[in-house]
Amino acid sequence: MNTKQFTVTGGKGFRLSDIEPDFTNGKDKGEDIDLQVEENIKEMARLQDMLYAYNKYGILIILQAMDAAGKDSAIKHIMSGFNPQGVNVTSFKAPSAEEIDHDYLWKSHQHIPSRGSMAIFNRSYYEDVIVVKIHSLLESQNIPEDLINKNVWQERYRQISDFEKYLEENGIIVIKFFLHISKEEQRKRLLERLENPDKNWKFSAGDLVERKQWDNYQEAYEEMIRETSTEYAPWYVIPANKKWFARLLISEIIKENMSRLPIKYPEMTAEDKNEIESYKKQLSEKE
Repeated sequence: MNTKQFTVTGGKGFRLSDIEPDFTNGKDKGEDIDLQVEENIKEMARLQDMLYAYNKYGILIILQAMDAAGKDSAIKHIMSGFNPQGVNVTSFKAPSAEEIDHDYLWKSHQHIPSRGSMAIFNRSYYEDVIVVKIHSLLESQNIPEDLINKNVWQERYRQISDFEKYLEENGIIVIKFFLHISKEEQRKRLLERLENPDKNWKFSAGDLVERKQWDNYQEAYEEMIRETSTEYAPWYVIPANKKWFARLLISEIIKENMSRLPIKYPEMTAEDKNEIESYKKQLSEKE
């Protein structure tokens, strides 16, 4: 699949309304799609093993979206092939008192993947230019008053881009997904949570409160993508009304990014090989 059409590397002129949430690239759900996702997952698992052995790069996967867009299911299905010992998943919720007493990137930095490992952010530091912006929460972040000005959001976009450049220059690859669903599809999914007893726990009255801010969220996400899309950390805007297509596309993009890394298994020296032969001989002999 050509994933370039879903990639935003330079945000100038980007409009979220140009992306159709129902888009499936002419594909229909079927066994061939499931097979392709399965093959992608297997290849991602192979590359993760090599990433761990090489131990020089780390991978950070960020998922942002409106409520019910499919972030949790994407993590559950697409990441199922990864070795859990090499993956850490962090869900970003309302900040604690300790987190508020630090800069807004402090919490995120604690969960950046170590070399050879992967991290998945279910929401991320981008909440600080989305939720904080929409609900006017800057004043509650203990920020000096003179820093809260008309340029504050542009400054945060720059700070985030600088942070991601810093990560890239230290061998941490940032892969950012925005799962794009329609307002009608969100309504259906929230209603399903209420009608299905097994999904009641996933529903929150706060989802309806946030839904009333739909247009504001769309505007904020559009600006976020436009201002923080770079060559080194592009945004991938995923049409997400069809979960099967979103999973296919996300798995394809992660596989592509991992495949581009110059990773390999460590090469054995002649001395190492001789030692291995010695160990094999010892284990082959009956005691």
